Amino acid sequence: MVVSAIEVYEVYKVIRRDLSEERALEAISSLRRATIVPVDETLALEAADVALERRLAMADAIVYATARRVGATLVTADADFEDLPNVVLIR
Repeated sequence: MVVSAIEVYEVYKVIRRDLSEERALEAISSLRRATIVPVDETLALEAADVALERRLAMADAIVYATARRVGATLVTADADFEDLPNVVLIR
């Protein structure tokens, strides 16, 4: 499993907001089992291109560009990724 560093931010923020800091830290602990891909300059530029081409928000573009970089299929429940190549949308 591969996770973009931006997803660490998103998961922590949402779970801490909606549940608790303790639950957020537990979730992040689980994410640490994955390979966490940092956002470097090249990935940031790739994500900017993806955002412009696919009309994605910044975080979504970083997540999608990360998946593309490592040749992974993106599995998500986020409808913003619908109809994009190499995406499995779960409902």
